[in-house]
Parts: sequence; structure tokens; C-alpha cells
Amino acid sequence: MATFVLVHGAWHGGWCWQRVAPRLRAVGHDVLTPTLTGLGDRSHLLSPLVGLSTHVEDLLGTLTYAGRDDVVLVGHSYAGQVITGAASARPDGIRKLVYLDAFVADDGDRAIDLLPANVAVHYRESVAERGFGWLIPPRPLDVLGVEDPDDVAWLESHFVPHPWRTYTDPVTVTPAGSAVPAVFVECTDWLRVFEPFAKVAASRGWPVHELSSGHESMVTNPAGLADVLLEIAA
Repeated sequence: MATFVLVHGAWHGGWCWQRVAPRLRAVGHDVLTPTLTGLGDRSHLLSPLVGLSTHVEDLLGTLTYAGRDDVVLVGHSYAGQVITGAASARPDGIRKLVYLDAFVADDGDRAIDLLPANVAVHYRESVAERGFGWLIPPRPLDVLGVEDPDDVAWLESHFVPHPWRTYTDPVTVTPAGSAVPAVFVECTDWLRVFEPFAKVAASRGWPVHELSSGHESMVTNPAGLADVLLEIAA
């Protein structure tokens, strides 16, 4: 059996996987859901100094202290940058990388530059106008494909601003990190902001799965997401 390490995206925390993790554990897999510095239950550690390297170190610490050597490392959205950086720093023990509607970067790429131009403009404006120059306010949930009022209420009550520096720091990609087998999962029932990365993944020869869900698939289609992850792990 594998150890799934599920890494959340911007504004989230490890809490966001609670509808998916039990489904993976039910068939015998271990599941870890770390929270990155400054977010979720670690939001009290938020500061302008929190950058991409902070989050990569968070994940490396999880992998080191968990002591697992058969890891399926899943990164949602922004966390594509985090799992890429971690795999490049320490590829040993990672069976597979799973990019869940996530950034797929080359060495030196910054998340803000990987976004579509019109979305990047919105991010920069929201940081300047409502984020005090160093925070990214949460995006409206309707643009992320979340419609159920209960899901909206749950997410809105848990979302926190995300450190801007993580989007402006470049990621480090090494040949060893690039050699780790990878898979892309695209969520198709929304604006499909990450569709270009599905195409990048396909061009690299990675398997690409399509999932009928908005961007927040761990909330809106946890059963479907768990099924895809179990298929990938098998």
C-alpha cells in the first residue's frame, strides 16, 4: 500500500481533504494531509517572509519525519509548485507526483507568471488593493466552480489569505526531480484555468485524467477524486 501525501493549494489547509482521506484509508493506504505555514491551523504563522521555499521545507519535513518510502505526492493548484520543489530537493521515496489541477513548472518559473494574463492581473490588483501588498485574498468560489450553498459556507469559513511571496518566488527544478513519474488530473467543470498544464503534461508523456468537477474537487467530488487517486496508485 502507498502513503498519500495530499498538499493543499492557496487559501486552504490540510482540513480540505477530510472528504477524500477516509476513502483512501478505507482500502488500506496511509494518508497525510499537512498544512503549509501561514494557512489553515497554522495561519498564526503568516508573515511577509513566508515564501515558496518555506512551503517546500514544510513538505520536506513531513516526508522526512513520516519516514515513508512509497509516497504518492499530490499537489492541488498552487501546490504544484510545492511538490515540484520538494521532488527536486528530495526525490527518493516518491513513487509518483500527482498534479491535481495544478501548476506544472520549469526551473525558475514563478506561479504568478504561469497564470493566464487576465487572472494574473486580478491577483496583482487584489494584493495591492486588499492584501496590504503581501497577501492574496481568497478568490470568489463561484469562479472556482463551487455552487452548493453548504460547500460555499464551509470553504468561506475556513479560507484565509495566502502569502503573495509564494507566487513571486521561482521554483527550483532538478533533473532528478524531473525524473520522478508524474500524472496530471484536470478538473473540467469550471473555467479550466489549468488546462494549459494538462497539455504540457501530455506533451511530456504523462498520463492525463479528466475529472468531472470544479476546481475544488476534494470538496465537490471527493468520491470521484478518490477513485482517480486509487487508480493512479495502482
